[in-house]
Amino acid sequence: MRTSTDRILTTHVGSLPRPSDAVDLLFARDKGDPVDEQAFDAVIASAIADTVQRQVEAGIDIVDDGEMSKISYGTYVRHRLSGFEVGDVPRQTPEDLNDFPEFRDRLTAAGATPVYLRSVCRGPVESADLTSLHSDISHLQVAMAGSGTTDGFMTSASPGLIAMFQPNEYYDSQDAYLAALAEAMRPEYEAIVDAGLTLQLDCPDLAFGRHTLYRDATDDDFVANAERHIEALNHAVENIPAEDMRLHICWGNYGGPHTHDIPLAKMASTLVKAKPKALLVEGANARHAHEWAVWRDVELPDDKVLVPGVLDSTSNIVEHPELVAERIRRYADVIGKERVIAGTDCGFGSFAGYGAVHPTICWVKLKALADGAAIASEQLWG
Repeated sequence: MRTSTDRILTTHVGSLPRPSDAVDLLFARDKGDPVDEQAFDAVIASAIADTVQRQVEAGIDIVDDGEMSKISYGTYVRHRLSGFEVGDVPRQTPEDLNDFPEFRDRLTAAGATPVYLRSVCRGPVESADLTSLHSDISHLQVAMAGSGTTDGFMTSASPGLIAMFQPNEYYDSQDAYLAALAEAMRPEYEAIVDAGLTLQLDCPDLAFGRHTLYRDATDDDFVANAERHIEALNHAVENIPAEDMRLHICWGNYGGPHTHDIPLAKMASTLVKAKPKALLVEGANARHAHEWAVWRDVELPDDKVLVPGVLDSTSNIVEHPELVAERIRRYADVIGKERVIAGTDCGFGSFAGYGAVHPTICWVKLKALADGAAIASEQLWG
């Protein structure tokens, strides 16, 4: 993993807006409709090439495929693993939205929430078909070579994330389910790293899960559960060097009040127990922008780096580069400039066809990220 040795590097969380032809094919495939696989592959390859080029043009140093082939960051796994069936899975509406039912219902009526098939674990979970993974890797490598960039990452769902979105109806316990998921996802994780890419493990279960699946638990119980999720994750990646991985947590990528978000201060000491070298955390939105100060009190291990969000992924307001630079400097002042990489709070296309930020504005925001990092680099290195 490349780090900020002589300037602040830039990256983002992973998902980016998909073109309409890719969205149409993703939903058709997810529903089980006939899809011409050759045509699907060509559309995805084109979309990845375009999104990588746009990232490079915006000034992003560490790029990815934008999750072009995934309908969502957590449910794509049912196409790669055995043991899952489409089922009647109740929506886990975040508790903060339930506090404001009129607002919640307005979001739903406006089509601001994604509609996609949800699955349930009803059999033994095993790695089944990684064809799409290897296609994604190949397309990203080709796109990176074509755009002249060498630093790339690829996202993958953590065992805890899969368990949060896909309920268990097969294993005797949640721990047994997590253990099975860890073994099943291991081939995907290792294939990404073997291809020379950095593995990003998506873990919103470690924060977002507090006000959804574990809304009735105490904070202490939730943290204890998060510890078990991290143990399963660390087992899954035991063969991968820490410096080849990054881990993303978030409190939910939606424009709600977020009044039930568990504070980072209660999670930070647990999060740093995860093996990946880099930790991606929200740091730009109005509910978490103040939490840079947490790292004054919680010691970040010497072998880890932070990738704080310095762009809000739920607002179409384009951050001023000077504000981006100010946010970067706050972290640099606390943990050291070499241990900061500038990122985003979350993705800009967590679900195919949905995103609070308009696609054309997304790229302007990423350019502001790069411009702000350049300002901060000048101020920090001179």
